[in-house]
Amino acid sequence: MKLIHGDCIEKMKDIPDNSIDMVMTSPPYDNLRDYGKDFTGWGEHIWKPVLDGVFRVLKDGGVCVWVVNDATINGSETGTSFKQALYWMEIGGKLYDTMIWNKNNCSSIGSMKRYENTFEYMFILSKGTPITTNIIKDKPNIRAGELQNSSIRQKDGVVRKTSQYGKRVIAEFGRRQNVWTIFPAKSSKERLHPAPFPEVLAKDHILSWSNENDTILDPFMGSGTTGVACKQTGRNFIGIELDDGYFQIAKERIIEAKKEEV
Repeated sequence: MKLIHGDCIEKMKDIPDNSIDMVMTSPPYDNLRDYGKDFTGWGEHIWKPVLDGVFRVLKDGGVCVWVVNDATINGSETGTSFKQALYWMEIGGKLYDTMIWNKNNCSSIGSMKRYENTFEYMFILSKGTPITTNIIKDKPNIRAGELQNSSIRQKDGVVRKTSQYGKRVIAEFGRRQNVWTIFPAKSSKERLHPAPFPEVLAKDHILSWSNENDTILDPFMGSGTTGVACKQTGRNFIGIELDDGYFQIAKERIIEAKKEEV
């Protein structure tokens, strides 16, 4: 567990090229929250060099999970989230998946003339094709145990049965879908930051895109949720945090965290 106090743009310069297996982070959302006295604003003058740094330190085949959302200004969403994903592609990365975190709760803040916003983006940004894909299979299959012919959708849109894979027994559980319904962080420890994501969200992504003893980076460590999840799952962790208050909170939470038995 290596915790670094400072500006992630500068501190990432000390991390060797192609040395990080995975990045799990949530950057500031268009200045929607107060991130402490040392935070001076958010814009492409920050997120572009951050993404440049992440791309440089990430190993080929590594994944960056970028949890983000947009502000609504003058009646329009900023679209910053999309700009960040597209910039990742401009510098040579892949937008491997656009996942959704359904928080399953709504805020009454904002215009009453629009639908309540209940989700955030979880962009899976990869450096090449991901090497590690431990896809979680916990979606109950309604037809579990039945024998099924394999099928494939053709270019003309018609689904045809294929003998390429033969028949198979439908498993009890299938692949989880890319919309994850997880309630926002609720525990007092998780809420020691203005915009924490839940430990289970960080943990499930870490399990999905990395292996035990891999090194995970969070350039916006905040209150240390990624570090806690890394310690619980047996990963190495590098966390960078600018604000001294949140840095101390993260340090205490990570020290207290325990590796979980699988």
